[in-house]
Amino acid sequence: MAININSVYKAVLVVLQQEKRGVLTPVEFNKIAAQAQQEIYTSYFDELNLVLRMPQTSLAYADRMAILDEKIQIFKRNDLKTTTLSVGGDLTTNLIDPNVPPVVVNELGSVIYLAGGAVAGREVQRIQEQDVYTVNESPLTAPTAHYPVYTYENNILTFYPASLPVGANMRVNYLSFPVDPIWGFDIEPNLGNYIYNSLNSTNFQIHQSDQPLLVDKILGYAGVMTRDQLALSLASQKEQQINVDNQK
Repeated sequence: MAININSVYKAVLVVLQQEKRGVLTPVEFNKIAAQAQQEIYTSYFDELNLVLRMPQTSLAYADRMAILDEKIQIFKRNDLKTTTLSVGGDLTTNLIDPNVPPVVVNELGSVIYLAGGAVAGREVQRIQEQDVYTVNESPLTAPTAHYPVYTYENNILTFYPASLPVGANMRVNYLSFPVDPIWGFDIEPNLGNYIYNSLNSTNFQIHQSDQPLLVDKILGYAGVMTRDQLALSLASQKEQQINVDNQK
């Protein structure tokens, strides 16, 4: 379930008002909200790297992996794409669908060729762009309809051999970045107030359990130090002082 951007913005404005820090405009909010969301998203993978170093027999490992998997699952995509003939005559498919919110690919996973409309297909091997000529010209490595290959660049997958059918189904698995949140608004004509417009808005995509952390981060960028942030800052300063003393 997505985190409602209007709820977050209202929570931030309430704290800013209590702290007498002025108003955070929608444009300013959208900028720092995107940065805060990206930081939390990145933290999922930083924590994953730490958890993977833990003994897999520990209860903490299982619990933390379950939570992280739930958070990262939000960004796992499994899209059915069809091949098209590009202007240059290449057989391609585009991961970006113009009919849905833009997706930015973080990491490309497996690509499965569903020949003849099959449910279970065969995985397509990825090759580098600089290897296309060598692979295609060698009788030992030349791709076939049974064992095709593809290159990937700028969200475009190009398939070889070119004899693959146009309109072939490809199951593409990948990990996406979160879409930037947007608090959409209209301006009230008489007083000039900002009025929330849900139709022009994009909610946060990170896990709903991270909403308090999200609000905290946004407030930090807005110049408000919460109790948790203050405690972390003091702890960090103390740690830095200890390191300096140890170096003397």
